[in-house]
Amino acid sequence: MPRQPQNLVVGAHGPEVTVTGRVAAYLLRYAGLDAYRRQHRGEDPEVDNTLVALTVVALTWRGSATGTREAAPPELDHTADWMSTRQAAEALGLSDRGIRKAIQEHRLHAVRVGRVWRVDREQLAHYIERTDKT
Repeated sequence: MPRQPQNLVVGAHGPEVTVTGRVAAYLLRYAGLDAYRRQHRGEDPEVDNTLVALTVVALTWRGSATGTREAAPPELDHTADWMSTRQAAEALGLSDRGIRKAIQEHRLHAVRVGRVWRVDREQLAHYIERTDKT
């Protein structure tokens, strides 16, 4: 279950917000904060440091979201950014239909390419993170 907004606000020296690695990765990618950081570097040191911290946390989360070094070698090619519904199903131990249903119910983000769905590996990691907490 997601934490409530009031539980994310902390700070002894004024209000600050706690951001998880998963949320940092999401913000950097979809809110364009990574591009903003590169374009406006040096304008405000506090903003620079905060965006660098978000990047570090996001990269750490991305590295840990796919497993540990002790895990069995992955069966999927992790150099590809996109997976078929069959590959996503195999990674989760579900059926193709289960993946397509999650996509149709907007629980898993995917892109339609012709007649097939393509699932972004990062979106699959977000989906796993959300479903593991329920």
